[in-house]
Amino acid sequence: MQHSQTHLRSRPVSAGHMRAFEAVARHLNFRAASEEMALTQSAVSRQIQALEAEVGVSLFLRHTRAVELTSAGAHLLLAVTHALPRIDSAIRQIRQTAGRRAVALTTFASFASMWLIPRLEQFQRDNPEIDIRIDASDMTQDLETSDVDLALRYGPTATMPAHAIRLFGEQLTPVASPWLLKGGAPLKKPADLTQFTLIEAGDAHQSHLEWLTWRRWFDEHGLAKLQPKRWLYFNYAYQMVQAALTGQGIVLARLPMVAESLANGDLVEPLPGQRMDSPMAYWLVVGPRSGQRTEIKAFCDWLMAQSKATRQTIGEVPDPDTADNLD
Repeated sequence: MQHSQTHLRSRPVSAGHMRAFEAVARHLNFRAASEEMALTQSAVSRQIQALEAEVGVSLFLRHTRAVELTSAGAHLLLAVTHALPRIDSAIRQIRQTAGRRAVALTTFASFASMWLIPRLEQFQRDNPEIDIRIDASDMTQDLETSDVDLALRYGPTATMPAHAIRLFGEQLTPVASPWLLKGGAPLKKPADLTQFTLIEAGDAHQSHLEWLTWRRWFDEHGLAKLQPKRWLYFNYAYQMVQAALTGQGIVLARLPMVAESLANGDLVEPLPGQRMDSPMAYWLVVGPRSGQRTEIKAFCDWLMAQSKATRQTIGEVPDPDTADNLD
């Protein structure tokens, strides 16, 4: 089926036609698609024919006992496979939150589990009428096009949008479980780390996070040739800290992420005078359509108060260039 470009229609294609197309393309069978959609086979066939008329090319090759996608059909299926689940998810969320106030935010997994979630109980207690949805992913979402209200991001100033609000910076410091250090080898100076297992991200040396590595910390302290008793590698920061909490070794931790564990004694900082500055900071980015909603303002106010408490806990001195964005 081929149509002249001058006769192609430009109005949006029916969503029903797209669902029929996706079902047939997934099954490569009109009968199976019609059974799934609770329609007659002829109804599904008519929807596919109407869709082909809309786009101007054949989407399927019809054989006697089989159906095959054309190259155009395969191209369309790639887009539909991603789009329909997102549409369905958005509709489910709209239905669930109809008449309710909600805040949707995105952040990376380690920050969600180590900093945000442990503090959320207070916000929920003070704001029981506001629903919270957290998308914890290392993929950066575009707030212009997604259904997310806020993003909590990690990076240097140069990579953040102009309207990003700085929450706090970070330093790196060795931390360990207190009982790991009791009765064992002494840890009074950096060179004593040779007697311990050191915990690190397995891919840090191949990624943009190389400043988080022990090797950089060694270089900063004139210990370029130091080697620990053994290495223990993990994929995520929260896994590394969990290993340290259970006494499996010493981790070079991001101070804001372990501030509460240090404050309550679950972790200790054996070399407090040996902290290393990081070029990274933690940021709040508000979506362009969200900032004026009362629930977003309430959550941002709470977030800023929590950030101030973190800065005080880690002893951060405000940067004069960003002081206006700190509180």
